[in-house]
Amino acid sequence: MKWVFWIFLFLYVAATTLLVVGKFGWFGQERDPISAVFLVPLGLPWNLLTDKIGLVNAGVSLIAPAVNLGIIYWFWKR
Repeated sequence: MKWVFWIFLFLYVAATTLLVVGKFGWFGQERDPISAVFLVPLGLPWNLLTDKIGLVNAGVSLIAPAVNLGIIYWFWKR
C-alpha cells in the first residue's frame, strides 16, 4: 500500500501542476480550459457524487483526489 500511496501522490502533484500551468499560462503555454482533465479520474467517486448533488466547480476537482489520497494513507497505516 506504500507504493500505491506514493504513486498516487506523484500523479496528484503532476496533475495539479498541469492544471496550474494550463490555467495561468505559465512557461509560455497557452491557456487551456480543460487543463484539469487529469484530476478528474484521480478523484472519481467524489467528483461523480458532487456532480449529482450540484456542487460542480474547480475546487471540488482539486480537493477530490486529496480525499482519495487520505483514504489510501489510512489503509496504508492501518
